[in-house]
Amino acid sequence: MGQKMFRSEEMCLVQLFFQTESAHTCINELGLLGLVQFRDLNPGAAAFQRRFVKEVRKCEEMERILRFLEAEITRCNIPVSVTVDSVGVSCPRELLELECKIKKLEEELKEINGNHDVLKRNFIELLEIRSLPVQTVFCDVHSFFFIFSLFSSFLFCFTSLSPPLLTLRFIAGVIKQDRFPAFEKVLWRLFHENFILRHAEIQDTEQQTEKDAFVIFVQGDQVQGKIKKICNGFRANLYPCPNNFHAREEMRLNVHTRIEDLRMVLRRTEEFKVTVLTKAAGTIHQWVTKVKKMKAIYYTLNLCNIDITQKLIVAEIWCPVSDLNSVQNALIKGSEQSGSTVSPVLNRIQTQQIPPTFNRTNEFTKGFQTIVDAYGVSNYREINPAPYTIITFPFLFAVMFGDCGHGIILTLLAIWVIKQQEQLSRWKSEFVDVLVGGRFIILLMGLFSIYTGLIYNDCFSKSFSICRSSWRVRHMFQPGGPWSNKTLHDFGHLHLDPEIPGVYSGSPYIFGIDPVWNIASNKLSFLNSYKMKMSVILGVSHMLFGMALSLVNYLYNVLLRFVPELVFMLSLFGYLLFLILFKWTVRLRSETAPSILLIFINMMLFSYQTDDKFLYSGQKALQMFLVLQALLMVPVMLLIKPLLIYRHRVQLQQQVRCSVSITCCEKLRKISVAMFMGDIFAYQAIHTIEHCLGCISNTASYLRLWALSLAHAELSEVLWRMLLRGTLGCHPGLGSLLLALVFSCFALLTFAVLIVMEGLSAFLHALRLHWIEFQNKFYQGAGFKFTPLSFTSL
Repeated sequence: MGQKMFRSEEMCLVQLFFQTESAHTCINELGLLGLVQFRDLNPGAAAFQRRFVKEVRKCEEMERILRFLEAEITRCNIPVSVTVDSVGVSCPRELLELECKIKKLEEELKEINGNHDVLKRNFIELLEIRSLPVQTVFCDVHSFFFIFSLFSSFLFCFTSLSPPLLTLRFIAGVIKQDRFPAFEKVLWRLFHENFILRHAEIQDTEQQTEKDAFVIFVQGDQVQGKIKKICNGFRANLYPCPNNFHAREEMRLNVHTRIEDLRMVLRRTEEFKVTVLTKAAGTIHQWVTKVKKMKAIYYTLNLCNIDITQKLIVAEIWCPVSDLNSVQNALIKGSEQSGSTVSPVLNRIQTQQIPPTFNRTNEFTKGFQTIVDAYGVSNYREINPAPYTIITFPFLFAVMFGDCGHGIILTLLAIWVIKQQEQLSRWKSEFVDVLVGGRFIILLMGLFSIYTGLIYNDCFSKSFSICRSSWRVRHMFQPGGPWSNKTLHDFGHLHLDPEIPGVYSGSPYIFGIDPVWNIASNKLSFLNSYKMKMSVILGVSHMLFGMALSLVNYLYNVLLRFVPELVFMLSLFGYLLFLILFKWTVRLRSETAPSILLIFINMMLFSYQTDDKFLYSGQKALQMFLVLQALLMVPVMLLIKPLLIYRHRVQLQQQVRCSVSITCCEKLRKISVAMFMGDIFAYQAIHTIEHCLGCISNTASYLRLWALSLAHAELSEVLWRMLLRGTLGCHPGLGSLLLALVFSCFALLTFAVLIVMEGLSAFLHALRLHWIEFQNKFYQGAGFKFTPLSFTSL
């Protein structure tokens, strides 16, 4: 499998013949194998013209019913037993029995839900009636009207007029709390003070929404009718209520009795529903699996043909050449399970069609293959970048995210996700799915970040001394050096001179950056130069590696494409790498050392002065030769290949002789050759310009490694300086409390900003470097993916 990872699998087209009676079992075995993609033998047929379209529709209807059952089981919080389906695929008769069973169960559940909704609605209405404040309000209002009647009788006894007849009307009901203020305002605007309104909040915990019960007292049937219309407009529930005390008391007792009866009936209904769903929950996973398998089988049968005798099925499949024996064994097993006496027949056929691309993966490589396929599926038999991405992607990420402490946090997170994979996979969340799918990518990114953090000697913006520093401060003091105690008091910054014996040991720090740079005032300048040159070295090396991989894809086009592109790249940017590495190996003073950037610019412009400083003898002649050599490769890439194609095309057409006249044949030849060569020259010109400009722009694009690495280090140092450094010097007592609070803020900001946001930024930039700068050197990504019939993916 290791060798197959570097190139897509070799595929073959196979024609299958098997009996109709063994179709279900044979396709079931192929689905369990998961290495066969069926080819549509009826590409022009519509969906309704397929032979097994009714069976597919029937399976879709059963899936709808099963989704309804699963929703009801989830709503009732009933655990579903997930069992491994070890039984083979069901026959059509078993599928028919399952269809009748789940339809009957659906009708029963719908009837239970309907009855439950009606009972629940009646139960809520009774609760609302019980909550009406009728009894208290009636006592208050009747007392008011009794006093008003006595006063009216006493007043009118001295006049000839008779006292007014007061006819009391009332309306009782329930309204939602958020509608009551508007409801009350409308009543006051329409009737002013010609009514009495009393309301109270319903305190019953069995109510699903917050509501208010109200009673309105008015005079006259006309006003009562208007108020009822207003209540209907605000969707208030109105309830009848008797006028006398005994009738109201009798209604209250009757409502209480009915509430208790309905509560018991609702409880029994819910218990019966839970019993039915619990019984279904034990087998619903098997039902779903069977239905999905049968739907996949019928869908696959729609891609096949049936002979005129209706006894033989003809199919064509794509499968890996290395798995032909496994496919044949699966078909034989399926035929034996069905009791067929005729074994299936496999014929490997030749075809001009481009096969699908199949890259074999496992749990570890699946995430990296997904990253590559997101850019584009590789062409058939094209080299697969995923195995190289396993190393280069997390490494480039770590170059931008280089911090030992942050890498440890990423590693611990990945280890936790790997251990909790089964529990996290049950969560229906897109973010969790991405986290679980990329767990090994996060693990490698964390491990490589620890490595680059050790190289940078950076852990939460602080350095650590694993080994002894190469610099010695003691030798800078007198008598061997120029320093004295007065020097320490007079100057804020002091310079270590490596020319003084003993100050610099002569050998670099054993691993990574010397910890003495963490306290140096020119730390940022040193890291800036170091990381910029490092990013150029990594970028050019990465692109050259991509060009080396193109040699495998374009094995028959080495002289016309690979060699000119490689010579152009090495003549310019390979030489830039040489300058960086050569300058690191020679001993130069910083005041007199020439700038590599200026050397490279003058080299491209052929601009040389008499006082220019060179790193080695013969540098000017070599640079002029390399630039001329790179310029010479441009016409080679632009013209040689089209001219060779043109000559080959002319030779082919000279061999063709038609029955038409020579003059007509010559005219047609010239027109076709001119049209064909125009496309070739245009394509080759675009490719040449893209390669020449791309070498420059892609090299500059790798400078993002330098920029993001510096940004990550500086943000980490800012958090340390602004939060922790000042708090660590506080006194005990209240300072300890402040330290705990500040440390919590430091940890929160470190995780949110430096790990999540900076990590996502570094991930996206590493993704771009692989897709654009690396893969475009050798990868086309214009293929189509191998999608086998696989029951595990259902």
